[in-house]
Amino acid sequence: MYNYPNGNYCEHCQNSQNYYNQCHRCPQCCYPAQPSINKPSLDYAVSVPINLAKSLEGKYFVGYADNLTFGKGTSAWARLYNPMNSGVNLHVTVWTVTDVSEGPFRAQIWFNTTPPGTPQDSTLVTPANLALCPLPCPRIKLQYATNVEGDPTGGIKAFVRRGLPESTLVDDEQGKFIFPPGGSFLIFLSNPETPNLAASGRVAFGWWEEPIC
Repeated sequence: MYNYPNGNYCEHCQNSQNYYNQCHRCPQCCYPAQPSINKPSLDYAVSVPINLAKSLEGKYFVGYADNLTFGKGTSAWARLYNPMNSGVNLHVTVWTVTDVSEGPFRAQIWFNTTPPGTPQDSTLVTPANLALCPLPCPRIKLQYATNVEGDPTGGIKAFVRRGLPESTLVDDEQGKFIFPPGGSFLIFLSNPETPNLAASGRVAFGWWEEPIC
């Protein structure tokens, strides 16, 4: 038993079951309680954002298409394309258009359209959760084309955004744009206000893939 200066004593030490765990003050007869990294000391509840939840599940991916050149009568585009045999639905989370510095530009957002030019697959794609082993591989393809002539055909032109030089267009869709196999989410870049200028930019996407039951 440890006598404290005020005349009190450690009551926990009288109980051998509490000897190691409950007495935190006795310098001579008890071990201090040690924190645990495996078992939380508190009971708590958290609200997990959907993007974090999908990243923990290994379903969230990010990627971009760089050096998208356009202008002088041409356009460029980048898209998320869901192949027919993917077995997943595409949920578009976020998209950005950056590094357009030569003049004002226009970004048209198209759903399920057929764009002009020959699609190229971007290799600049990665899963968001790098703690998984093995790393998951995306089923969705990030594709792009530069210096194309003509406009997209078919599909839906959902909305249009305009940007100034050195500005960034960004929108967080929170997964609400959903495309089944065969569908696509496309950003079409042009500079109709300064058609004689050459321009270039970068388009980035974040998305998750949900297996089709």
